[in-house]
Amino acid sequence: MWVVDEGRLEHIAIGAGILGTGGGGNPYYGKLHARRLVRDGAVIEVVPPDEVPDDALVVSVGTMGAPTVGVERIGRGDEPLVALRALEHHLGRKATHIIPSEIGGGNSTKPMVIAAMAGLPVVDGDAMGRAFPELQMDTFSIYGVPITPAALADIYHNVTLFPYLKDALTLERYARAVTIQMGGSAGYAFPGMSGAEMKRTAIPLTLTLADEIGRTVISARSEHTDPVQRVLDVTGGRALFTGKVTDVQRRMAAGFARGSLEIEGTGDSRGMTMGIDFQNENLIARTGNEIIAVVPDLICIVDQETAEPVTTEVLRYGLRVAVIGIPAPEMLKTPEALAVVGPAAFGYPEVEYRPLPGVYGQGATT
Repeated sequence: MWVVDEGRLEHIAIGAGILGTGGGGNPYYGKLHARRLVRDGAVIEVVPPDEVPDDALVVSVGTMGAPTVGVERIGRGDEPLVALRALEHHLGRKATHIIPSEIGGGNSTKPMVIAAMAGLPVVDGDAMGRAFPELQMDTFSIYGVPITPAALADIYHNVTLFPYLKDALTLERYARAVTIQMGGSAGYAFPGMSGAEMKRTAIPLTLTLADEIGRTVISARSEHTDPVQRVLDVTGGRALFTGKVTDVQRRMAAGFARGSLEIEGTGDSRGMTMGIDFQNENLIARTGNEIIAVVPDLICIVDQETAEPVTTEVLRYGLRVAVIGIPAPEMLKTPEALAVVGPAAFGYPEVEYRPLPGVYGQGATT
């Protein structure tokens, strides 16, 4: 068990921003909210999955919606807590633990806010090892945890409860439509699962990984060493491209930020261009006609000099960036997972998934 202090909040926000593969929302607001709660005396405990009792009630909380909405329309911050209370009321039982659904982006720090508000520990793990745009794209549902009952709440504390739906894809369709009507962003609480189910389906120790990524980035900056290389060392990733952003096409469609960008190569990438398609998160990276990396492997864009994560909602012309490829967690590479999070699931049926070499987080001391 470890306690999240202000320093670790800073580390996790940087690490989660990088693991977010461009999406998942910016961890910044959640970091600020959690920091205020910590300064006011809240204690945020993080426990490893194997220390959670089998009969615990573990609930995943966070926010859903387009990342651009999260930047332009700041919420109250307690929407996931309202959803959690509604889910608890429906279940007739109080949650004992909180777990992030995704370690990438804002849903890394939001669960810590809700844990502080509710006085609950946070499990050191998640269901993606990154960020994904749709609800069915997590290891909880891929490996058999029922997705409902599920609750959503908006900034006015209106709650929508889904007592039963047949699968996570159906919840994605219904919940996405409700979220759009809630203004494009909503707090959620689902699934509720036993400790045993969580231990079987969660990707472990990803909060620790995010913390270590952020710590090594800050250390590299203070030591005037290369923070991008330090990220590669910790994550088991590799440098894919460096250059200047020359074009960004972005649009809102069906509740997602969809688009593409082009990067003109510099340094070792001089004379080449890279194109990246995204749907909230970066999905596929190409140089010319060659596919360099593809989902579910992590395609992460960071500032060339500082390794600060560059999310899809802040991409703009002229940014000098490095593109990093990180191998996906093994739980995302099975046939049943690739059917849900592989390239075909995002509209690239012609693209074969060829995993990046290496092991997710292989350089971390988790």
